Amino acid sequence: MSNHFKTIYTSQADLYDQLVTKEDMMYNVTNAMLTLRHVANSEVIELGAGTGRLTRWFANHAKKIVAFDLYQHMLEHLQSTLKKPVMLAVADNRALPIPDASSDMTVAGWSFGHAIGWYPDDWDVHIQQMLREMARITRPNGTMVVIETLGTGHSKPVPPSPEFVEYYDYLRNIGFLRRWVRSDYRFDTVEQAERLIRFFFGDELADHVRQNNMTVVPECTGIWWKHV
Repeated sequence: MSNHFKTIYTSQADLYDQLVTKEDMMYNVTNAMLTLRHVANSEVIELGAGTGRLTRWFANHAKKIVAFDLYQHMLEHLQSTLKKPVMLAVADNRALPIPDASSDMTVAGWSFGHAIGWYPDDWDVHIQQMLREMARITRPNGTMVVIETLGTGHSKPVPPSPEFVEYYDYLRNIGFLRRWVRSDYRFDTVEQAERLIRFFFGDELADHVRQNNMTVVPECTGIWWKHV
């Protein structure tokens, strides 16, 4: 699946954005951000911004937002959708081109977990480096936030693999707190739901969507945070 996602992130940003703009129909993820710190007074750095669903929200709510992603293709699409000025740059989560203590709130949404697929033999080493970089750029009294999947197609939290369970346990062990929310997708039609779910999540879930005439697809998302 790692090459599948890399293909999307290097050449299919438009389809990806069509999918993620249907996610979190009740705004539970973004509403949770408001409970973690006073976003309006915060300078935010986002890691793994993708096509910018969270970036656009932070642009409207935060004092300042800087967004990084590994893929120029994704950032080009994000730039085309922005209505407010946002600094965008290509960067690897393991080596961020920004000084120490630059952010009041550092957010990585659905990003670090890709290391499990991309580096199956030593994914934990890569995620630990990402977390060290997150801590490095976050100011004293700032907040680090990691957002990850707890199961698409599920109404209760289900980590997608044993490796994700280990990753999430590690976050807890280093002091992150966790809550989970429903981040269901709401599509315009069953056909749209099937097409976009198949594009990203594959045939099994897409077939389930089609067979059950679903326009709302349940999803659970975990939000881990740590005040430093």
